[in-house]
Amino acid sequence: MTPNPQNAYLQASVQTASPERLLVMLVDRLVRDVEQAIDALEQGRTQDSHQHFLHAQDIVAALQSSLKAELWDGAEALNSVYAWLLSQLVRANVEHSTTVAQHCLDLSRQVADTWRTAALEVAKQSA
Repeated sequence: MTPNPQNAYLQASVQTASPERLLVMLVDRLVRDVEQAIDALEQGRTQDSHQHFLHAQDIVAALQSSLKAELWDGAEALNSVYAWLLSQLVRANVEHSTTVAQHCLDLSRQVADTWRTAALEVAKQSA
């Protein structure tokens, strides 16, 4: 069986990425999952939307579990944001609500933008 070049590239990218880059990749995937869930809902493909919502929920749960409250004063507030987002992703999935999903997408984009900015700052300080 011939390996898929795209999968090989993705695997190499993940294995060589800095922690900051991995976090950005994760939140970018969160945004993509919510976008795809909305698209699937709009097309009446509820099973596909369900899978995308589940993956988005897994990402938010991973983000929550990676918070280290003892190392950062803002961790508690960010955990509240993640908890709310997780509950709304579940709600959008259960209710098949594009309106709730759109709110999740907006917040996911804000989270991704924030982490992207933070990663750039870390990169500047390391350079």
